[in-house]
Order: sequence, then C-alpha cells, then structure tokens
Amino acid sequence: MRTAYSVETVRAAERALMAQLPHGALMQRAAAGLAAACAGLLRRVYGARIALLVGSGDNGGDALFAGARLARRGAGVTAVLLNPERAHSEGLAALLAAGGRVSSAEAADRAVRSADLVIDGIVGIGGKGGLRPDAAQLARAASDGGAVIVSVDLPSGVDADTGEVRGTAVRADATVTFGSYKPGLLIDPAREHAGALRLVGIGLELPTRPEAEALQHADVAALLPRPEAESDKYRRGVVGVVAGSARYPGAAVLAVAGALHGGAGAVRYAGPAADAVIARFPETLVSSGPPSKAGRVQAWVVGPGLGDGTDARQALEDVLASDVPVLVDADGLRLMSPDAVRARTAETVLTPHAGEAAALLGVARERVESGRLAAVRALAERFGATALLKGSTTLIAAAPGSRGHHTVRVNPTGTPWLATAGSGDVLSGLTGSLLAAGLSGRDAASVGAYLHGLAARKSGEAPLTAVGVAEELRGVWRGMAG
Repeated sequence: MRTAYSVETVRAAERALMAQLPHGALMQRAAAGLAAACAGLLRRVYGARIALLVGSGDNGGDALFAGARLARRGAGVTAVLLNPERAHSEGLAALLAAGGRVSSAEAADRAVRSADLVIDGIVGIGGKGGLRPDAAQLARAASDGGAVIVSVDLPSGVDADTGEVRGTAVRADATVTFGSYKPGLLIDPAREHAGALRLVGIGLELPTRPEAEALQHADVAALLPRPEAESDKYRRGVVGVVAGSARYPGAAVLAVAGALHGGAGAVRYAGPAADAVIARFPETLVSSGPPSKAGRVQAWVVGPGLGDGTDARQALEDVLASDVPVLVDADGLRLMSPDAVRARTAETVLTPHAGEAAALLGVARERVESGRLAAVRALAERFGATALLKGSTTLIAAAPGSRGHHTVRVNPTGTPWLATAGSGDVLSGLTGSLLAAGLSGRDAASVGAYLHGLAARKSGEAPLTAVGVAEELRGVWRGMAG
C-alpha cells in the first residue's frame, strides 16, 4: 500500500530524525537516492549533460549534492541558481569541488535546453501557488528542450498536501520523493505533473494514520470476497438494483452487468426496464413492484438512468428507508434528500462525478476538479456517507466516525478511457455487489474502483465500451484471486 502524509507530519518526522543524526546526514541520504535514480534514467552518466534548477530551500540543496555525486561520475553538471544569495552553501561548494559549474543568468536558458537531464529543485514541499515567472520560464525551457525532467520530492508549483495546481508547475517525467509519499503525488491534477514515482527511504518514523493511501494488488486481493463450501446465494450476497427507465433501459442492463460480474450470489432488479434486463441476463430476479417488495437483499444500488419522475422519487425513498447498505448514483444523487441520507443507520455510498459533486456541494465544478481531496471529504462530512468521487483519480472518503475516516483512499488503476457512457453504471453494480457480500462502504468502493480500472486497462490504450468493461471483470477477478 502506498501511504501519503501531510507536509506538517513529514517535517515533524524529519526534525525528530535530524536531532539524532550528524549535521547534513539526512540531506546526504536524500541526495544519494536522488543521484541513483537520475543515473538509472540516463543511458550513461559519463559525458551526460545535466542541469540543476536550484531554489533557495532544502530541495535545492538536495539537487546540488546529487549533482555533485553525478559530476564525480563524469557528468557535465551545470547549476542554474534562481536565488544565488540564498542557494544552499554546502551543496554549492560540493558541486564546485566535484567539477560542476554555475551558469550565468544569460546562459541559463541555453544550459537547460541543451541538457540530457534536468533536476527540478526549485520549490520544496511547503511551496504554495504556481511558479514565479523566472522559474516558469526555465520549466518551459526544460520541456521544450526534450530533457528527462526529474523533480526533487515533488514537482515545483504543485501543492503537496492537496494536489492542487494554482499556476504554472513543472511537468516531470519522474519524481523522487523522500521518506513518504505526499498526497499531491497521488491526486490529480498534481499527479499528472509527477510522472513515475520513486520513494527513497531516509529513515523517517511516521504515524499509523496517513492522510491518503492507495491500495495495491495484494491489498485488494486480500479484501476480495470468496465463496466457501457452505456458501449459497444469500451468503455470497444478493444485491438489488433500481435503475433504468423507459428512456434509459441500458442503464439498468449495465448496472446489473456490473453486479453479476462483481461476485453477487444473485441480482434482484426492480424497475421499468425488466424486459431489457431479462433479455440480456435471464438469471436476474425481476420485480414490477416497489423495491421493498422485491425480496430479500443485502444491499441496494439505486439511481443509474432512473429519470426524475414521481415513480423514480418513490423508488429512491423506498430504498433509502431500507435497513441495508445503499449505493446512490447518477439520477439518485439529484433526487435524494440529504436528511434522508443522514438519517440512515445502515451504510450509504455516494458515487458522483465532478459535476454531480459540485451540485451536491453547491460549488462550481472547477472547484471540485481543482481541489478533489477537499471535495470528497466535504461530501462524506455533509451527507454522513462514504463518498466515491469519480474522475481522473477516483477518491474514496469514509463516513465520519467510521473506520479509516481520516485517510482518503486513492484509486491507482483509473484510465481516461473510462470516460465513456455507461461505465459509471457498471461501477455502481460492481460496488453494490461488494457491499452485498459484506464489505464496508469504504472497502467496497475501493475494491470496486480498483477492479473497474483494471478491467478498463485490459483494452489497452484504445476506445472501450461499458459493456466491454463489465465483460472483462471476470478475468480481472480471476487474476486477482489466483
């Protein structure tokens, strides 16, 4: 599992460790890891042209000491000092002693454009807002020159705690981070700037409760529900689906597809698209009455393609009045009463995309997209529910007071190809089946998003359909459980 900690937490751990180490030892550990990572990205170190973009903080010192190590291996290393009077003096002395040099202001642009590799040490983890004009110009020169760009700890210009990008920021090919991941390295839009991530351990002792975490393959495999010898359909989980309408029968079919391919022992469908559902999935148990009369279920999925008529509202109210976990998506999010959600004793999972989240929070969509971490936490807090915020990085925040509420989960398997009609309906059915199997809202949402992303990746870098995603789920599940 990848865990990410706030700047304040990381700095406190660094101070505690530095108090136990000789002067400069911690920076030397970071510089050694940075230099090794840079060497691995070059075809060869000897004769390589390396430019250092050096700010006034510790990141600049890390870059200078790493540059000195690379210079001793035969690289031609040039430092561009953005604030020469405040450059790390010991790091600068080490670079010069190793044969590196400092560029004049006039030659800085040329040094960066002609480099094979650029080390971005402009701003540290405490930086806020975008780059200043002189730094922004150098960042553009690095990109235009075609060099491999490696950021120190995080790309300069992004917010380490939130993942926000409030101006020009470095776009790195790789980021070498020290001691711990930072939330901004895992969450868009900052994640897009980070490139490949490499964590260098420097001996920090960190608390057990991170700000964010990203499940990995083994974590998800351990959470997958598996039938046992005595399992029947109810022990495996029966999920009810209230979705679709005369106008959108396909939403019902896709939600049922996600549920059936997500391990449910059975799926009950209650709604007006029963004929379309049965034609595609004859194993579905259909009902024409209200959801509460459909039969026993362990969880409900409500909302995809439901419409906004009286019948839709009544069906939603019926489901929310139940005493089993409920996942609300799409039209259900627009129709639900916040008071009805907050009053529920069983778990509720909300799965909005950015536009729906903005409407629920009463803010502009751009605010949600630029501040995804704050938005998903606000959703969970406002509705007393687990919130899954769909998007370029899907985030999951648990309901207040529940296990893991402090730590937001980040799904690492998403792909832009999932931005296709109906894929969210499949995710809803899949996650609903995991709720019915007994997973908590947080775990069901996390595992559902992970499997959904893996299924989409099966198509490679090519267009996909929601049906295709659903059909890939069995193979993904088999690969996870094998």
